[in-house]
Amino acid sequence: MQAAGNGRKVKVAVRNLTKKYGDLLVLDDISFDVRDGEFLCIVGPTGCGKTTFLNCLTRLIPLTAGEILIDGEPADPRRHNLAFVFQEPSAMPWLTVEQNVRFGLEIKRLPENEIRERVDRVIRLVGLSDFRHYYPRQLSASMVQRVVIARAFAVNPDLLLMDEPYGQLDIKLRYHLEDEVVRIWQELGTTVLFVTHNIEEAVYLAERILVLSQKPTKVKAEVHVDLPRPRNFADPEFVRIREEVTEMIKWW
Repeated sequence: MQAAGNGRKVKVAVRNLTKKYGDLLVLDDISFDVRDGEFLCIVGPTGCGKTTFLNCLTRLIPLTAGEILIDGEPADPRRHNLAFVFQEPSAMPWLTVEQNVRFGLEIKRLPENEIRERVDRVIRLVGLSDFRHYYPRQLSASMVQRVVIARAFAVNPDLLLMDEPYGQLDIKLRYHLEDEVVRIWQELGTTVLFVTHNIEEAVYLAERILVLSQKPTKVKAEVHVDLPRPRNFADPEFVRIREEVTEMIKWW
């Protein structure tokens, strides 16, 4: 993977994104680019509007002003593949692992041979080949989240949005799944926008980190993370970047 911005085209362009609820200004004239295949993390104080921000990106809620472009066209869930991984468990309990992963591909009415090929590949990538006929209730929490990640990657999304997807898992499982998602991202080249309140997680995952301010929310800074993978939490440069980002965020 080359560094963000190093010769890669702009995949997502956010221009003057503004969101108000009545008189409350939540997102204040935000602009930034996401490069094709980039792993971008977003951090910010609690309550700064990170989820509102993602909901605007997926067009789940209307923008007050500004625009979001994907490959130069206005973002539209009917035209673009936008995949979302939530913090809350979102595997469909009445479907098996394989059926969960197939779901989005069947909705898009892809040819059956292509569906089988994609499903087999991502199930193998997340290490669930032996569990493809299991239901979510038969799996551990980390395995269920791997199902959700596989389902999201399977549709070859134009943009994969991840909203604190490991927030409810213990620290050991988080580390495991962070490595998992980096490995899949490197293999498939998907553009990923990952929201987290965990700064260490952001430094571990990201090529670039956007730091948001308190409301009304602006992009306060961007930090490039040019560290080899797999990353070492004890690396002095890792520690320096983590402290730099921490210093930028005021949690009160």
